[in-house]
Amino acid sequence: MTSLGKVRIIGGKWRGRKLNVVNDDSLRPTPDRTRETLFNWLQGSINGARCLDLFAGTGVLGFEALSRGASEVLMVEADPIIADSLRQSADNLECNTHMIECVDALNITEKKPGNFDIIFVDPPFKHGYIEKCCQMIIEYSLLKPNGMVYIESEKDVKIPSKFIISKETQTKQTRSVLTKLEKSI
Repeated sequence: MTSLGKVRIIGGKWRGRKLNVVNDDSLRPTPDRTRETLFNWLQGSINGARCLDLFAGTGVLGFEALSRGASEVLMVEADPIIADSLRQSADNLECNTHMIECVDALNITEKKPGNFDIIFVDPPFKHGYIEKCCQMIIEYSLLKPNGMVYIESEKDVKIPSKFIISKETQTKQTRSVLTKLEKSI
């Protein structure tokens, strides 16, 4: 049996609810303080939003978005055990406004997901995923006009120039930015 850890939803209708998550060294849940900052940034935009959570991992960004009023979240997770854990969390929350796709995040366009108001890009560090995801977002028009992309990365990762940073915060090891596409400004 896989051992489980917990993450907590910090706002909205599921505030305080804890989600079981697979204990896996590859998972790096977004800390509570960073999530609080992110959802303060998104406060006027999250209600009714259609969201894409690439590299969903624990699912905490997607479930937090749903808890705070997003209309729909597509969670993308390549690891089948972790994807099953996400499904279990959704069942425990009695959540029916989500979809979980067990595919590599860079292959989600094969599922023809449409486009989104908010995209969360929080990949494993040190793999060069940020640039690839940003290219995919542009190439496949995954972002609606005036949509936003949240990127969580190592501090030294360069954000592609077509993504204009509107908000930014950093910790010792992590950089979190909220961006819009250049043409969306």
